[in-house]
Amino acid sequence: MSDRDIIKIRDLKRNFTVGDETVHALRGISFTIHEGEFVTIMGTSGSGKSTLLNILGCLDIPTSGEYLLDGTSVQKMSKTQRATIRNRKIGFVFQNYNLLPKTTSIENVELPLLYNAAYNARERKERAIAALEAVGLHDRLYHRSNQMSGGQQQRVAIARALVNDPVIILADEATGNLDTRTSFSILTLFQELHARGRTIIFVTHNPELADYSSRNIVLRDGRIISDTINHSPASAREVYESLPKDDD
Repeated sequence: MSDRDIIKIRDLKRNFTVGDETVHALRGISFTIHEGEFVTIMGTSGSGKSTLLNILGCLDIPTSGEYLLDGTSVQKMSKTQRATIRNRKIGFVFQNYNLLPKTTSIENVELPLLYNAAYNARERKERAIAALEAVGLHDRLYHRSNQMSGGQQQRVAIARALVNDPVIILADEATGNLDTRTSFSILTLFQELHARGRTIIFVTHNPELADYSSRNIVLRDGRIISDTINHSPASAREVYESLPKDDD
């Protein structure tokens, strides 16, 4: 982990108007995430974690406070500028994979690069193949989404998140639709990416996942109630390898 700040949040608030009432989804939260951290953000329904996820992912802007992503102030940007920084700086991994059906792994992974004029068709394909190989799918390059298991589809989604070389990977309940063994396989992959220096934020309602990250932030009622360093993260690989073996 380096001293470089990837995310800096200061006194962040987000309010929503519902009828005649104002809902305070985030109530003045502050934290900094450094390059190379693997952070879980946890909380039950209504804690504010989904609102925070949308702000971190540049899908929404705060009502007040400061959000700096890789040194850039996000809330002062236009929608177009936020879309650009979202494409260049953030790799998203979703619970439902969000792959295009009947489309090959390579074609799915190339998608973020289609909005980046810096890459031509050959370069897009080369980067997509490299990303798929990095997540262990060298033998699934031309398989279509409907020809792969849930675990394989999530690996394609992670490769897609990596292909633009983002400063942060933002995972939203990324193991939520997977069985136990496959979940540990994906957690192992996240730990390996973290070991290679990737900055990862894993948003989840599952407290067990906190055992595998380097830092845990817990939200309740729009406030941070805990922010702790995990000095001895569990090894997802050890748990994964102890489970009965079958195809994932």
